[in-house]
Amino acid sequence: MMGDAMDVDEPVVVPTAKSKGKGKAVAPIGDAESDNLPWVEKYRPTHLDELISHQDIISTITRFIDENRLPHLLFYGPPGTGKTSTILACARRLYGARYRSMALELNASDERGIDVVREQIKTFASTKQIFSSGFKLIILDEADAMTQVAQNALRRVIEKYTRNVRFCIICNYVGKIIPALQSRCTRFRFAPLKEDQIRTRLDHVIESEGISITEDGLQALLKLSLGDMRRALNILQATHAAFNPITEQAIYLCTGSPLPSDISQIVNWLFNEDFATAYTNIQALRVQHGLALADIITEVHETLAVIELPGPVRVLLFDKLAELEYNLSTGCTEKAQLSALVGSFKLGCDLAEKLSKSA
Repeated sequence: MMGDAMDVDEPVVVPTAKSKGKGKAVAPIGDAESDNLPWVEKYRPTHLDELISHQDIISTITRFIDENRLPHLLFYGPPGTGKTSTILACARRLYGARYRSMALELNASDERGIDVVREQIKTFASTKQIFSSGFKLIILDEADAMTQVAQNALRRVIEKYTRNVRFCIICNYVGKIIPALQSRCTRFRFAPLKEDQIRTRLDHVIESEGISITEDGLQALLKLSLGDMRRALNILQATHAAFNPITEQAIYLCTGSPLPSDISQIVNWLFNEDFATAYTNIQALRVQHGLALADIITEVHETLAVIELPGPVRVLLFDKLAELEYNLSTGCTEKAQLSALVGSFKLGCDLAEKLSKSA
């Protein structure tokens, strides 16, 4: 997701073997069709030198390819950090124009059972190319969604067909990949992208699409992307469809995230108003702007991190916020948790008052 626009005469993904039509193959994209693509795909890089992040990983893999010693690979890390883009660019570098017949991409989120290993992967891995030498490539995306049984079956397939196949396993959570598979692969962690890396790519997209965006809007986009290029491009495309020019407020409204001014007001109420007033004001603001309490808690946490507070008070509030976030994730009602949020700050204020008196 970090390179120039993809070549219009080449497909996005690599193609399939005898797989009952489940393998993923995309027809070439023309100019008209490219205009209708999500920008995530429209601006996906196609070559390794177009990737502008994780240069240490890219240089290592490039050396593997140049020396024809590519091992089995395991790419892991948060979403939107370039894992799939990197291996697709590797496939192009490895095979050139032949990559469509030499590589197979499967998404384990959809095809996650043992039948995929037995039918598609095993069939593709066991067939050799008549007029070419070297190994083929199997890209297994979202592999952390594979069942334990399928992962165990994959161990034997990797060992049996290593002579003519290399596997690239891609996942977000490496802990969901069984140790036996991890030990068979060279692991690479894709960290969240830095803001300057995301901005470089966004500047290219903004210029190419002729987007009018303010500086505060761009800063809001970078903040909300959380190091995820896919998220940044999706937010930019959605906001561009609804607002012109794109401002900070437009970005926050489009994503449903609370505005910084709203969070400042909420924190002010929590510290300075009595329980009933603070609860009533925050509840009214939530309803008026359609805000989720979980998002408010996240932003309040970030605000508290930069506010000067006594140590015990900071510890108390962070502990309560973590508890509230967990409660919300398990299905507790927002009204009850909002009451607990306001109550936690009242306890924090009481503790701060006691500490000031004893000092």
